[in-house]
Amino acid sequence: MIFVATLRGQGVTIGRISMRMSSSLPYAHAKVGGFTQEAPHLHNPFTDDPILEKVLRRWMPQNVYTKVAEDLTKFGNRIVNEIDALGRECELHPPKLEQYDAWGNRVDKLVLTPEWTKLKRIAAEEGLIGIGYDPNMDPTWRRVHQISKLFLFSPSAGLVTCPLAMTDGAAKTIKELKLDAISPEAKEAFRRLTSRNPDEAWTSGQWMTEKRGGSDVGSGTDTHAIHVDGNRYLLNGYKWFSSAVDADMTFTLARPVDSKGNIIEGSKGLSLFFVELRDKKTNKLNGIQMVRLKNKLGTKQLPTAELLLDGAEAIKVSDDGRGVAGIANMLNITRIHNAYASVGSMRRVISLARDYATRRVVFGQKQSNWPLHLATIAKLEVETRACTLLLLEATRLLGKQEAGQANLTEQLNLRLITPVLKLYAGKKCVPLISEGIECFGGQGYIEDTGLPTLLRDAQVTPIWEGTTNVLSLDVLRVLEKDNVAQAFVEHIIDILKQNKAQDCPQLSKCEVEVKKALSKLTDVLKTISSRDSSVAGGLNVTRCAREIAFAFARIYSGALLIAHAGDPTISTQSDKEAAYRFVVEDGLIDLHLEMFSDKRNAKDRAIVYENFKEFPNKL
Repeated sequence: MIFVATLRGQGVTIGRISMRMSSSLPYAHAKVGGFTQEAPHLHNPFTDDPILEKVLRRWMPQNVYTKVAEDLTKFGNRIVNEIDALGRECELHPPKLEQYDAWGNRVDKLVLTPEWTKLKRIAAEEGLIGIGYDPNMDPTWRRVHQISKLFLFSPSAGLVTCPLAMTDGAAKTIKELKLDAISPEAKEAFRRLTSRNPDEAWTSGQWMTEKRGGSDVGSGTDTHAIHVDGNRYLLNGYKWFSSAVDADMTFTLARPVDSKGNIIEGSKGLSLFFVELRDKKTNKLNGIQMVRLKNKLGTKQLPTAELLLDGAEAIKVSDDGRGVAGIANMLNITRIHNAYASVGSMRRVISLARDYATRRVVFGQKQSNWPLHLATIAKLEVETRACTLLLLEATRLLGKQEAGQANLTEQLNLRLITPVLKLYAGKKCVPLISEGIECFGGQGYIEDTGLPTLLRDAQVTPIWEGTTNVLSLDVLRVLEKDNVAQAFVEHIIDILKQNKAQDCPQLSKCEVEVKKALSKLTDVLKTISSRDSSVAGGLNVTRCAREIAFAFARIYSGALLIAHAGDPTISTQSDKEAAYRFVVEDGLIDLHLEMFSDKRNAKDRAIVYENFKEFPNKL
């Protein structure tokens, strides 16, 4: 029974009512009221993806596709039932560094949540690196298989994909430089880096960033290498930003010191070194001190540290002055890893948002029934499909190159698409994920939902492995090589020829727009290259390197969307609609020569530094 007070005239009477009546008072004995919102459900990310399976079915021979689809379906179930929860625990329990023990000994002990270690073991078991090098798998398609699997894994991986990227880069470096033939240590490392046995599998680091430079390793590297004997050296330096410092080995750049104590400045003075992080006998760090862990905006699951190298034992694995060229093998593969991280997070936020829209009722009906909400998610979906196809295309070309089957046109386009893919996907993912989180309203801002992690972690991808500006300039360097621009044109035309739905008006309009954009891009590049940019008021391609790189990305993506939608064996009307919206409605490129004028330099400076007292408001 409960007591209630009622007013009668000017007095108060205490009466009793039955407990049964409390059901009409929802907050009388309730802690949360009568309503709770059902959370979004994570579905199998392979079978839930609207285009990934279709692309693999379209591209791969039937026997290869069957095995790959079976593996990805099984792995998708494991992500839902096991892996996603492990990744969440890595976010909730980030790494810590204990530099000293109770007795004052320097120990530099990394304290990692068990789930981090478990995820690394799963990565080995599932062959997330091994697949890319498995001699028993079809060499043409094993890279597509591998990157597709990592694409599914990434949003749930607790950032274990970062050491996996560097592990793949290290294995690629050993293979391309044939280090296993000249170094027993490198041979053993390759075996462990690609192993499916979690008890012996290794991960690798990648140490290039120092205090003075991120991408500018030529002038920024001041780690010195003191010769001991043969190809053995001792390294002394300070690595400013070293990710996944729980790795077993790393490749790093340093400057060999000659017998007179001299070094060579610039990139020509850098060589590539192989370092094992711990002494095999004592398990102590190999001349390495962990100064501190980085306190980052996102990727908090990942142990990233500042490292002091004080006599770290290392093996020189490149010729003198060939360090940057050697580690370039690592950078190219890790840029593709960066891209699947971007696109994988884009896909994840859309998958959760579209499921949530079927569970959330607002203003009298489910979100999935509101045209504005549908239009918002549809716009995100179109961009994600374009990026997915660009990712898979780069991976396909990489697989063909590694299998020795890529023709010259394909090789040139692989070199071009790698930085284009990375910069475009990285730049698109942050605003897209932000928009996706907005689809959850206030819950998207609540840490307990796990949704903010997607946005924080996404911000690393435009920065890691080269910022957008740095990679845009790399694209310009690629274009300086003979026939790259022409190879791109030929490749796009070949892709458009794969459109078998020539009677489809939507795709016909798309083809016209792609060809127009291709012609405009070609004309702009020719015009700029023929003008003297050293003259004041000339045209300078570097001013708009971003716009050039974005133009390549959008033309390439548009052509891939058309070819995909034009295949009657796999495409749907939604595929055609997505291609039309991306190519025709959104438009592919916006280039005009005024953008490249050096006259804008002074105007840009005036805009940026208006009312800024430190510098004169002119060039």
